[in-house]
Amino acid sequence: MSIDRRVLLRGMGWAAAAGAGLTLAADAAGRAGEDGSAPPSRPQARPERALRWGSAAPAVEPRTFWQEKPPPRRKPERTADAVSAVFIHHTISPNDYTRPEVPNLIRTFAVDHVDNRQWDDIGYNFLVDRGGVIYEGRAGGIENPVVGAHTLGFNVGTVGIAAIGDFSDGATVPEAMVDSLARLIAWKLGLYGVDPRGTTRLVSTNDGSRYKKGTRQIFRTVSGHRDGYSTRCPGGALYEALPRIRERAARLQGRPGT
Repeated sequence: MSIDRRVLLRGMGWAAAAGAGLTLAADAAGRAGEDGSAPPSRPQARPERALRWGSAAPAVEPRTFWQEKPPPRRKPERTADAVSAVFIHHTISPNDYTRPEVPNLIRTFAVDHVDNRQWDDIGYNFLVDRGGVIYEGRAGGIENPVVGAHTLGFNVGTVGIAAIGDFSDGATVPEAMVDSLARLIAWKLGLYGVDPRGTTRLVSTNDGSRYKKGTRQIFRTVSGHRDGYSTRCPGGALYEALPRIRERAARLQGRPGT
């Protein structure tokens, strides 16, 4: 199936746009240079080992879907040794967007991160829209443990996934989005044998996080932005959906007890 046909099929059923104008209320991640202790950039390929808990890779739209031109690069992409956790975010943008509006929305986020925050690229590693379509965010390769700029103090060895929309208390999280989040998490954590229902110990790299630099803190392997930073992100509605997302991701990995 060609990409165009796949996109068409996944875009079916979208509601017509109800509002005009797209505004970005950023509730994102950190500041330039926030993880100065991050490992140096180096090529990093998919782990070459048997993946007992591996899950099928979901379809991911490449950056070319939304990127008009490459952002100015101040330094190469950085990679960690592995991925041990995922942090979930929301973009606090309108929920009534249509499929054709998504590329411009993602460009808006990228411009805010690069021009206003002086980051090298969009901070999120991935984004998921309300129709369940997954998009590549930060450059560096979707299979690689790319260091993002999404959860101040805890960007190294983690993945930042942003749900496009505002999922504060009282909002409805679309089932297509929940399903795609679970599939993406199952695959990405599965590359490193990580259980989406488990915990991991992360070390803070920045005093601006919820924990002082150097603090070793235990996190759920699928956490919300608020778990590592003082924020309401990813919104009350999406945060409440995290247990369901963890269970679904573990089931996709074929783990026992699911």
